[in-house]
Amino acid sequence: MKLDFIDNGKEFDFGRVSSEYAAFRDIYPKSMYDKLISFGIGNSGQNILDLGSGTAVLPINLSFTGANITASDISENQINAGKKAAEEKSLDNISFKVCSAEDTGFEDNSFDAVTAVQCFHYFNADKAAAEISRILKPNGLFCKLLMDWLPFEDKAIAELEEIVLKYNPNWGGGGFQKYRYNYPDWAEGRFDINTIHSYNEALTFTKEAWFGRVLTCRGVGASLNVGQLKAFIQEYSGMLDKYGDIMHLKHQIHIEIYSVVK
Repeated sequence: MKLDFIDNGKEFDFGRVSSEYAAFRDIYPKSMYDKLISFGIGNSGQNILDLGSGTAVLPINLSFTGANITASDISENQINAGKKAAEEKSLDNISFKVCSAEDTGFEDNSFDAVTAVQCFHYFNADKAAAEISRILKPNGLFCKLLMDWLPFEDKAIAELEEIVLKYNPNWGGGGFQKYRYNYPDWAEGRFDINTIHSYNEALTFTKEAWFGRVLTCRGVGASLNVGQLKAFIQEYSGMLDKYGDIMHLKHQIHIEIYSVVK
């Protein structure tokens, strides 16, 4: 994938790290899923579409609610990894589709809720919003969710960002500061905002799990060439030696829930 507004147009492909994604990106805390359920995302019997689902982390973690969830992603590698993960857990209420967020191919009024976790910024916002509005049922909900590490509050994160930029100076995923909400243009005439909720949580990783999570970063495994990635791994592994086996790293979770206007 190559987008002019992401990383100065540098190409990236999360499908290159699908195995690492499946192994190390199930990182969202239980508190997040509890909050989604309390906000009406994941009720028993709901039909939910998860856009940009990657390896189906959110569908798998919400499957216990009794909702019927479709995991969709533009990457066939990611979808195949998600299918394997769901099959290993014998989950029969998750289906899969390779498609873009802007053109899902589903019928009008198909879903009670649509989710987009850590991915909406990769979409053509206006086209995706129009598609989400089309496939949502009247009174349907759209959940846009972000979780970002906090480099200005955590030295280990700041060090990571510095080394990613050393090997990938075009990477634009660093420097996150706490989110400030503004009603977006893409929602105008399509959605009303229901819920805005942000909170901080320190996530716990083993050193191995954190290293695996870093490899799935857009600026690392999804975009560095073989030589660059090898050099990154060698340098960052050495940098991590000074930390203990368990790391507690500061993140912010930001949830927006919109109701469709029909």
